[in-house]
Amino acid sequence: MDFAGSEDVPERARTPLHSTARHGLKIVIIGGFGVGKTTLVRSVSEIRPLDTEATMTDVSVGVDDASGVPGKSTTTVAFDFGRISIDDEHVLYLFGAPGQQRFWFLWDRLFAGALGAIVLVDQRRIADSWYAIDRLEHQGTPFVVACNDFGESHAPDAVRDALDLDPAVPLLMCDARSRESSKQVLIALIEHLYSVVPQGETVS
Repeated sequence: MDFAGSEDVPERARTPLHSTARHGLKIVIIGGFGVGKTTLVRSVSEIRPLDTEATMTDVSVGVDDASGVPGKSTTTVAFDFGRISIDDEHVLYLFGAPGQQRFWFLWDRLFAGALGAIVLVDQRRIADSWYAIDRLEHQGTPFVVACNDFGESHAPDAVRDALDLDPAVPLLMCDARSRESSKQVLIALIEHLYSVVPQGETVS
């Protein structure tokens, strides 16, 4: 396991956990292989994120389908972890799931205790997101869908139809490299979670 980034990390990446923090909220970021999950965690985390990126070798040929991401040289083999504080008492813990099919057995365990999830989508490979959505619906985990910017986009309605999304599930466009864009995805998820909480209950 490596800590992402160099020694010259932004000041925000050294942010200590506030002493008044009382509520840790688990968020899972999931999607197909190479859709930008690690990038999103790195861009938005207030600490230097922990990741399990490993160099892809010839051993993975024929096992991991990298045809849709020809420039990819590393891959997540367990999960990514980051943190972002909402306020003095509430903290989001971000878990980025591995995208390769051989690691899908980890997904249900990562979902355990999760408040909600972000499904990150590469619009060039929409079918790669079907399994993630299926598992979240099976687990009953609320989620939003965020289409990462890879330079090719479709109309939101076309993406929604292709993914057969429930009308109540938010669909956003984002750039996982941008901290501000990634923050907007998290805000959309939190707002969605509040919208689906039964009246009288709280998100905690």
